[in-house]
Amino acid sequence: MFLSFFSRAQPHPRPLSTGEECQSSASLGTPLLWGGAGGGVRLLAVVAGLLASGCSGTKFIPEGAKLYTGGAVKVQSDSPIPNEAALTTELTAVIAPKPNASILGLRPKLYFWHMGEGKTKGLGKWLANKYGEKPVLLSQADTQTVKGLMVNRLNNNGYFKPTVSSKVAVKGATAQVDYTANVGKPYTIKEIHFPERDTLIDRAIRATESASLLKVGDPYSLQTFINERARIDGVLKNQGYYYFTPDYILFQVDSTLDNQVNVFLKVKGTIPPRAAKPYILNNVTLNTSYNLSDTTQNQRPIIYGKYRYYPDEKVFKASAITNATFLYPDSVYRRRRSDQTLSRLMSLGTFKFVDMRFRPARAKADSAGYGFLNSFIRMTQVPKQSLRAEVLLVSKSNGFVGPGFQVQYRNRSALRGAEQLLINLTGNFENQTLANTNTIGITSYEVGVDAQLLVPRLLTPLFDIRLRNSDFQPRTSFGAGYRYVQRVGAFQEDVVTLNYGYTWKTKLTNEQELRPIDLQYIRLGTTSPEFKQLLIDRPFLANSFRQQFILGSSYRYTYNQQTLEQRRNQIYFSGGLEGSGNLAYLVSNLAGREKVTNPADNSQAYTLFKQEFSQYTKVDLEFRNYFRISPDRTSGNKVATRVLIGAGIPYLNSTVLPYLKQYGIGGPNSVRAFAARGLGPGTYRPITSRETSTQFYDQVGDVRLEANAEYRQDLFPYVKGALFVDAGNIWLVNPDDKRPGGQFDPKSFMKQLAVGAGAGIRIDVQFFVIRFDLAYPLRYPYATGEVFDTNGIKLADAIEPAPRLNIAIGYPF
Repeated sequence: MFLSFFSRAQPHPRPLSTGEECQSSASLGTPLLWGGAGGGVRLLAVVAGLLASGCSGTKFIPEGAKLYTGGAVKVQSDSPIPNEAALTTELTAVIAPKPNASILGLRPKLYFWHMGEGKTKGLGKWLANKYGEKPVLLSQADTQTVKGLMVNRLNNNGYFKPTVSSKVAVKGATAQVDYTANVGKPYTIKEIHFPERDTLIDRAIRATESASLLKVGDPYSLQTFINERARIDGVLKNQGYYYFTPDYILFQVDSTLDNQVNVFLKVKGTIPPRAAKPYILNNVTLNTSYNLSDTTQNQRPIIYGKYRYYPDEKVFKASAITNATFLYPDSVYRRRRSDQTLSRLMSLGTFKFVDMRFRPARAKADSAGYGFLNSFIRMTQVPKQSLRAEVLLVSKSNGFVGPGFQVQYRNRSALRGAEQLLINLTGNFENQTLANTNTIGITSYEVGVDAQLLVPRLLTPLFDIRLRNSDFQPRTSFGAGYRYVQRVGAFQEDVVTLNYGYTWKTKLTNEQELRPIDLQYIRLGTTSPEFKQLLIDRPFLANSFRQQFILGSSYRYTYNQQTLEQRRNQIYFSGGLEGSGNLAYLVSNLAGREKVTNPADNSQAYTLFKQEFSQYTKVDLEFRNYFRISPDRTSGNKVATRVLIGAGIPYLNSTVLPYLKQYGIGGPNSVRAFAARGLGPGTYRPITSRETSTQFYDQVGDVRLEANAEYRQDLFPYVKGALFVDAGNIWLVNPDDKRPGGQFDPKSFMKQLAVGAGAGIRIDVQFFVIRFDLAYPLRYPYATGEVFDTNGIKLADAIEPAPRLNIAIGYPF
């Protein structure tokens, strides 16, 4: 038998409207009242009745009818069935209609539907329209259509002449339809023949044979043939065949003995002549000031590097646009370069729309079998300059929350090369609510200004690096900023930053950032008597505030699959390496400079501009995994997990990390059963009133380990629920007698992890999320009993575990 073939899978039947609800014990004829002082109570009573009824929704089924609860598929054969699970899943997908969804055997949407039955307005009608679903009955199941679709799917997978039977299984007022598919031995591929004609198109297709998805011995699969056509089309598109489409490829299948087929790949004989030849780019026209309302072009283009360029010299230099264009005159058309050009131009951030068109070059005759295309790239600009003001709610990982503002000026082509200049003026008032109201410095005022210049290319003086195979525009950034910080009752400090670095992406999921220069200088200004005494009592804190001149460099790699929305399992990884002071120490040492002695602890360190500089190496790793339980990509039902590992090692010129580089743990985005910076380091527990009043500064460390697991569930529109478990702690690299038990010990650190668990509600309106998490401590890293001194005087009461409510903005991870 010789079959001329390319059948397509038949479409699924359109699903019927479904619904589900649950009967409450209250009389449905009684109207549900809303409003007044008792409105909320009445609504809660209805919800309680709904949950207490525990019904299956069968009370709403017409007499003599059966509630349809879906079906199952079983595949039977005398021969082994390759990929049986995948085949069963594919057959199950065509079962229709879809039954009313249920939760633990309950169908609450049927209850809501019944509340609105026969009504035209009122709460019952609103609930029915919003949450209700009409019962799906057995009479709606068209078994003949479903069986036909299953036969089609089996044919597409190489099971020819199958039989499919159905059986109705009745259980009380419900019924399901079970299907049984009997199949023989699947057909496999015996031989594969690519085109043999001596034409340009056939030679091009024949050259792709080594990468073919069709393999001798593989099962016959329609989807593999579809993928093979798409693969060949993609190769041809990158070899100049602009007008070719996958539909021009034909597969002819010749069945042989022993359930085998010979496959003949051919090009249809009726394709247009223009689809059978490759094309070369003739003219490439770039228009940077195209207006969608204009249909005419009054300017005359200039010729710049073979490009026809419509200049807008007030905004762009020609080189800024041609450097982001990968379509070259006199080169073969390649779809890959077309897509890359579109992506690069859009990522400049200066265009609202980019439109790309190709037309035959009618004034130029074909040459050696090649045609010619003219390319037109039209770009619509966004305003070059903008001013934006925002009122913010600032929420930081260290527990500080408060109102703020930001005024931002943006110039999208500051140097006429699509360089983005951003100048930000920021200010905020922050406060951290702690159990101990005597803690100093928990109220903070801050105002600052910073500027950033983003250049859309890699400025590497000795090399010309364009990352020609990347769809994403690399950037060089220059930044500088100043912040004035006032911690009420503690200190005032000035923060100066200066940085220079590169950011680039080679794939949608991969991003890298390298900062050769990342300088930070923090000058401790006016201090309160209480804070001065704290620095005297805590040498580690005095050193960390004294050595806040950071001569840093850093590198960070991020892999993020969250942009791939079709994936059910998404991975996020971020790893960073940071170092400071190494070059300055080496130069100081080689130059024979003398170290300066610190009278507070007699430590010695080199200085730069009479200021001690920090020397350390720091590594931060973050791994997250998001598994969506439902195959529906819009579903928010997922399991999210996170692991954080961090370590900063001070050495040579430093004995501690700078204060702003140390780790804290606890709070709404960390171990939620404990206050922000309410854990660690190690088994250290603030006991005396002095210690508890300064715990915000004491409970920081050099090493961090944290893990979180969270189950997220859609509840109602814009409302999501969560169950979570958190664990973690921080430790010191060097011992500190003021914080006993704080040093990291590889033999015992796992026993020192704090653990908490809880539940949460999130109001998620996409652009804004308010989160309420109630967490309860399950395990403390330190002893929780009463504490006495050597004279038997009680220093601290026993800790009674209590739940903690966290109110935050956004998801914790």
